[in-house]
Amino acid sequence: MFYRRKFYIVTADFIEEFNNHFNQTNLPNQLKHGTRLVGRWMKQQNDNTYEVFAIWQYNSYEEYIKIESNIKKDTEHLQRIEEWYAKNGGREQMSKYNLEVRNEEIVSTLKESSYVQE
Repeated sequence: MFYRRKFYIVTADFIEEFNNHFNQTNLPNQLKHGTRLVGRWMKQQNDNTYEVFAIWQYNSYEEYIKIESNIKKDTEHLQRIEEWYAKNGGREQMSKYNLEVRNEEIVSTLKESSYVQE
């Protein structure tokens, strides 16, 4: 299995719009192309921001690459993304709201046999 964590620091005044965009646009498109969402969480910080992260699961790194390639070719999805950016002031404005973005592989520290229940 291959797991990835998508991580954001988002300003509090943009968090509702950000989460709506995920639920209405990004999540359906990811699922349409075969990605499996393990979960998505957020935690309020002390500086008027939220930490938001999602864990995604794939059968392999190669499957992840294939799915991401298909997502980047999905013209209907790309159009929805561009419309969302335009509605929110353009891509250049996102740095005011999304203060940090990371996309990274995560690796389990458990041995498979230690958490499989029989």
